[in-house]
Amino acid sequence: MVENPSETHPDGEVRALLRVLDEQRRHVLGILDGLDATALRRPVLPSGWHCLGLVQHLTLDVERFWFRAVVAGDEKVIDGLTSGDEAWRVAPDVPAGDVLDRYRQEARLADAVITATPADAPLAWWPHDLFGEPHLHTLRDVLLHVITETACHAGHLDAARELLDGRRWLVLT
Repeated sequence: MVENPSETHPDGEVRALLRVLDEQRRHVLGILDGLDATALRRPVLPSGWHCLGLVQHLTLDVERFWFRAVVAGDEKVIDGLTSGDEAWRVAPDVPAGDVLDRYRQEARLADAVITATPADAPLAWWPHDLFGEPHLHTLRDVLLHVITETACHAGHLDAARELLDGRRWLVLT
């Protein structure tokens, strides 16, 4: 989340989409504000995922994968990930703050790709082995996809937070 990244892109549509994405990113981090490391790792649903694992998923499988690998074509940034489930697991010795900081850093790196790319630019790489034929074709498509996924997961975090300590988040802007 670069300082005003939505103001640096020449295309008004991309600026608007980036503002919406940044609002969702702030929601993800905001709903977790005040939770200690134990609560961030506490599973609250039968599937067993926890808030910290979801943030790591957003970092690796969403921000890094879609912007740096797919849009920018840097496939080496996803080397070492063998399955989507891997990103959800946070080693016990990894501090919670490190996971949250990596999310912020990956958002900044994604913003750099977004602000350097025209809305209609074709994707530099497509993961055929994961998704078959492309269903996203441009930066615009990826932005809309990532906004949707981030908003969906922000909602999951809302529910998890309410189950953890009763706190609720309502964004009125």
